[in-house]
Amino acid sequence: MLFVNRADAGRRLAERLEHLRGEDAVVLALPRGGVPVGFEVAQALGVPLDVIMVRKLGVPFQPELAMGAIGEGGVRVLDRATLRLARIGPDELAAVEQRERAELERRAARFRGGRPRIPIAGKTAVVIDDGIATGSTARAACQVARAQGAARVVLAVPVAPPGWERRLASAADELVCVATPRRFDAIGRWYFDFSQTTDEEVLACLSEAGAPPEPALAGPDDDPPGRDEEIELRLGAARLGGHLTLPEKAVGAVVFAHGSGSSRHSPRNRFVAGVLNQAGLGTLLFDLLTPEEELHRANVFDVGLLARRLVDVTRWLRTQPGADAVGVGYFGASTGAAAALWAAAEPDADVGAVVSRGGRPDLAGPRLPDVRAATLLIVGSHDPVVLDLNRQAQAQLRCENRLAVVPGASHLFEEPGTLNTAAELAATWFTDHLATAGRPVARA
Repeated sequence: MLFVNRADAGRRLAERLEHLRGEDAVVLALPRGGVPVGFEVAQALGVPLDVIMVRKLGVPFQPELAMGAIGEGGVRVLDRATLRLARIGPDELAAVEQRERAELERRAARFRGGRPRIPIAGKTAVVIDDGIATGSTARAACQVARAQGAARVVLAVPVAPPGWERRLASAADELVCVATPRRFDAIGRWYFDFSQTTDEEVLACLSEAGAPPEPALAGPDDDPPGRDEEIELRLGAARLGGHLTLPEKAVGAVVFAHGSGSSRHSPRNRFVAGVLNQAGLGTLLFDLLTPEEELHRANVFDVGLLARRLVDVTRWLRTQPGADAVGVGYFGASTGAAAALWAAAEPDADVGAVVSRGGRPDLAGPRLPDVRAATLLIVGSHDPVVLDLNRQAQAQLRCENRLAVVPGASHLFEEPGTLNTAAELAATWFTDHLATAGRPVARA
């Protein structure tokens, strides 16, 4: 295993691309798996992120063999030699292109949501995927980027098989890769978490990478504008990155505790945060550990340490205008859910509601009976082991609580619509329990 997940791979790939900082560049990520990787690169380099929509045109009797590719804007790149050898006539080619064009436009509409494609004419196009297997899709993406007018094309991936440079030398002006394992057999083998990237995660990455709206100008009697900014939290010797969003007149504020191997950039948590923001709730996503601390796996599963960080961050949040007098909630995923419940069980816990998504509340162990915050446990129906653990944990809770089972969802809520269902459940729970709660009174 080389990478914890795609976000980790993206951060490490970004280090190899530092020489592009300052260039007029656009990161073009292949959906869906390339988008979380590309997001990290775009953030690190300070350049825009877009998806590059590509559909391979496969030979009808051998679909894996590419005879060309199509992209947005009517771009079509053909391999004349393959067309000639496979004896593909104009009608056969037109039929394949029509089918693939319809699918490309469907996906483009889904991911762009009406947003225009970022122009790349005269710019450096950094094409990114989560790895190279055969290289056919990556080659097609580079060809499409050139056809769209890119002055220079850089193909960058976290992992690829040995010899990939020879196969793709003609595809791009520069090839960048973090690792080329000698015994390469599949991309997923080199990730600890290679779960499928959902449409919702792609949308969350593109939304967060987009340009922020122009701030409204407040008059002398207006309420102060909302906040949406990157922050640094200083907790003792630790320096933790975070992202704070506080809508005007927030009805509550939710602190996120991500799971093991994740970070404040978790696409799933960002998607949920967006839904909460739309419901009028503030959100704070932050890194529970420093990069140095993450190197020691024991820290990742130290629920007590993570809970202390949550408590300290909550105290900091209370110093921020707009969050000083509203109810605070915790949203936890995986091991982060255990940390959230552990923190909520503290005698002076300043938290009114907790939501766990696919979490491990059982890891909070003997702390569960001391939780007083209203607790919602969300689990997928196709996650039987974790569902059973949540039922056991629920039996130990003495606070107001509910177990919500999302039909058709697996552990990571990758199935279409399931993450949105979980997010809406969380938004309802938090608004119901925080909107009128205000700041809870500490108990003895």
